[in-house]
Amino acid sequence: MRHSIAFLRLSMGAVLLGFGFLKYFPDLSPAQGLVVATLHRLTAGLVPDVVSGRAAMDCVATLECSIGLLLLVGRWMRPTVALLLVHLVGILTPVLVLPGRMFGGPHHMPTLEGQYVLKDVILLAAGLVIATTVRGSALTVRQQALDGSPAGATRGTPEGIPKGN
Repeated sequence: MRHSIAFLRLSMGAVLLGFGFLKYFPDLSPAQGLVVATLHRLTAGLVPDVVSGRAAMDCVATLECSIGLLLLVGRWMRPTVALLLVHLVGILTPVLVLPGRMFGGPHHMPTLEGQYVLKDVILLAAGLVIATTVRGSALTVRQQALDGSPAGATRGTPEGIPKGN
């Protein structure tokens, strides 16, 4: 299980680093228009798009690259998970503030931008798995169907502590 978590951490770090790096270059990231539109909506249009767009892209790029590098290195995981949480809230914000743009396809299906954002739900799930292991917790699978025990029951000592651990 430890190797699976390490692989998840490394692959998520590589994805964030790669997509973050693209955002440093104008018109290279497919998320650029969405980032600018989201910031425009969140600031009620008070900040000009020309200024806010480049600044927002640089901030998102720096955040994604930082998180990606930290995940690849595997150190300072608590601050990394905190940054990841902030990032995940940010990347899912367009679903709430730009629903017409996200679900403007035929029969209210997700547009291409909507699909781009919704695929980040998998990053959210991966981030949650990584977060659960930061404090030394382990993901476990209970053996229920194989031994016929009811759900939630553990075999072992009367106190419910498994034998041999």
